[in-house]
Amino acid sequence: MYQDDYQPLVSRPILSAVAFEGSEPIAEARHAARRFMTEVQAAYGIPVSERAMGLVELVVSELVTNAYKYAPGPCLLDLEIDGGAVQISIWDSDPTLPAACPTDPGRVGQHGLEIAMSVSRSFEVRREPVGKRVTAAIVLADDPGGDPVGRLM
Repeated sequence: MYQDDYQPLVSRPILSAVAFEGSEPIAEARHAARRFMTEVQAAYGIPVSERAMGLVELVVSELVTNAYKYAPGPCLLDLEIDGGAVQISIWDSDPTLPAACPTDPGRVGQHGLEIAMSVSRSFEVRREPVGKRVTAAIVLADDPGGDPVGRLM
């Protein structure tokens, strides 16, 4: 590498990628997300509110649960810090795009996608050459009133 090619680590994307399969991917994914967020705080000094920490774990849990329930084979979890948010991306092998269920106050379960969409700054679902990718962004810091900074209403 030449000196002109050098970039300080903090200007590079901060990423984590983990593959899951087996009987306990949901708990493993949640733990991987918490570890990543904790390391981001410790190693890079990026502030992560407790609210953001909990929301990242919640969204990871809901999205990995959907992948585990509805797609055969492994799923991949990518986490990336970008623009004051963590981008949570879940890939699975099923090309069927998920859709939120119609509102039904009597429905028990099947609220994961709605939950993930409601707490995320942005949310995207797209087909991949194999399977699909669901991506959600969670804002890392709260304003002084405790509300997410940059949250879209």
